Amino acid sequence: MNDHQAGLKRFLSRLLLRSSLSVDEQRAVMSLPGKVIDTPAHRDIVEPGDIIHDATLVIDGIAGRFDQLADGHRQITALHLPGDMCDLHSVAVPHAGWGIESLSPTRISSIPHEAIRKVAVDYPGVGFAFWRDTVVDGSVLAKWLSALGRRSAKSRLAHLICEMGIRLELNGQGDRRAFPLPLTQSQLGDVLGVTPVHLNRSLQALRQDELVAMNAREVRIIDREGLEHVAEFDPEYLLLDRQDKYTGGL
Repeated sequence: MNDHQAGLKRFLSRLLLRSSLSVDEQRAVMSLPGKVIDTPAHRDIVEPGDIIHDATLVIDGIAGRFDQLADGHRQITALHLPGDMCDLHSVAVPHAGWGIESLSPTRISSIPHEAIRKVAVDYPGVGFAFWRDTVVDGSVLAKWLSALGRRSAKSRLAHLICEMGIRLELNGQGDRRAFPLPLTQSQLGDVLGVTPVHLNRSLQALRQDELVAMNAREVRIIDREGLEHVAEFDPEYLLLDRQDKYTGGL
């Protein structure tokens, strides 16, 4: 299995969390073509305003979707892990109102919109699975927006750690108590909407409460229940319940 197929396999596993797909439908997803590209950290893969003709599938590393202000400051609005199709919604709207950046050294596969559209038309069940996948991204974005407006920085950081533990466990990278998170404090600040100094204070508070141990490469949760309490974390927004039962299997 080459890197492109490995990325597609993880993407298919993500789809199967929320959609039942037949053997033929799964083969159709695995047949999607793509070009593998390696990008160093801090490199823009898609720039705001681009007209794009390919969707970005993360094979390895972490990519971030971002908005950029006139002064150059960025707000990261999504973190995309191996198996995530960062911009599946661009198949319907190819004008990028956002950007995608490699936050760590990242390997991606660039998959033509035309091929994705053909699979969605030829296999409507796959089309619905793609649709559900974009709904998940929207649900996570809504939760992050609520956190930015209503939670303390400490609670926001706790919530992000809880979320990333589950998501990385689901794609086979560690588990919800210990997992890699190779992001700088500056990048985490761009996710949480705080300065690196404020981010560091929030992290120190979680450490002092003996909830987490965290370094530049890995997070270890010491007290998951306590961390979830600080975060008021409820994983319902990740929509891990099989969603196709509400649509008659489509």
